[in-house]
Amino acid sequence: MSEDATVHHIRKTRTGTVLSCKMDKTIVVSVERRKAHKLYGKIIKLSKTYYAHDEKNEALEGDVVCIQETRPISKLKSWRLIEVVRRSADNTVEPVA
Repeated sequence: MSEDATVHHIRKTRTGTVLSCKMDKTIVVSVERRKAHKLYGKIIKLSKTYYAHDEKNEALEGDVVCIQETRPISKLKSWRLIEVVRRSADNTVEPVA
């Protein structure tokens, strides 16, 4: 292969809100994006949910987190938690393990 053919894959990152943290080492993250309607031009909010791997169970519901694309961990999980960007005001107490 030539040098031009070797392309390193840059992993995607998304920032969203944790919807659920009830599973062990798994969080459900909702990522919202804004897009203009094709015909009318009105800005619409679109959201998508991702299942992300949370190794230390550190994210709580309502937290804003950053997730990164990774190899498939299970049937639904192909993302992992990178960092908790902002804690929710409701979650001042850590969960009981």
